[in-house]
Amino acid sequence: MKKYKFLIGLFSGLLFLQTGCEDGETVFDDIISQEQRGAILRTISVLSDEIPIGNDSSYFGVTLEVQDQENGALVSAIDVFVGFRDNTVADGEPDLDTGEVLAATLDASTFTIGEFGLPRTTYEITLPELVAALPISNADVDGSDQFTIRFELVMTDGRRFSNDDNSGTLTGSFFRSPFLYTATVVCPPKAPTPGVWTINMTDSYGDGWQTTTGGGGDGITVTLDDGTVLEVGMCSPYGSAAGTFLGSADCTANDGFSGTGTITIPVGTQTADWYFPGDFYGEIGFEIITPNGNVVGGYTGVSAGPITIDFCKD
Repeated sequence: MKKYKFLIGLFSGLLFLQTGCEDGETVFDDIISQEQRGAILRTISVLSDEIPIGNDSSYFGVTLEVQDQENGALVSAIDVFVGFRDNTVADGEPDLDTGEVLAATLDASTFTIGEFGLPRTTYEITLPELVAALPISNADVDGSDQFTIRFELVMTDGRRFSNDDNSGTLTGSFFRSPFLYTATVVCPPKAPTPGVWTINMTDSYGDGWQTTTGGGGDGITVTLDDGTVLEVGMCSPYGSAAGTFLGSADCTANDGFSGTGTITIPVGTQTADWYFPGDFYGEIGFEIITPNGNVVGGYTGVSAGPITIDFCKD
């Protein structure tokens, strides 16, 4: 009898639990169906975010994809706002930073459908168009200055979404939906200044450089247009290293934490390609100084590859 009553009670409990779950799911579905959701603007590709100074054909460009609850149907337009950051304010000169201005409105009717069945659009704006949209002139734009480009989704019900509504999830690698982009003004490559270039080098651990291997490795290389390869770096006590490294084989000429090397670029050199081989333990730092005394490049914590030289400062 006890066993029989227990089974009846268990069956009744299971029936209540099942009914409760179904009711709960119905309530949950009702909440979801009534919830007003936002939208995101995913970066498909950045076509250009460097603007060579004085080049009227230089531009910022990006391809974007709209995602919302109805596969993009809830977005009526995208407003595009641009601004200017004056990063080269000299002593005694005014700061030319500007507020945002509306540069364009991209109507949803102009969007195309991408490979995932969602609306996409490509937006491009040239340097002359950026300058014309803002209260600045061409003379105000210098190397290292930046233009900001911000996108704002306009929903069919009047709501708007942009970078202020973002979370870390949206700006991360999966959604890539920052809404706000920067285009940096750069100087076009030119012949490097001839003379002695100085490279100040550091190692945070204090045992010299380990670039491509734990025992040392290659140094910074500079390849000139005539094929000459120059090399410099801090020597490692763990093994031999190629190039003109500081100190002798036992590294007696530097303390392992810092050192200075030089290369000489001859008169008449048209190009000099700088390359950093790597940072095996994540301890390396350096800065590159021209014969004019200007810092034009540096490194801390990035991957191996070509070293970008700031030609605006050379």
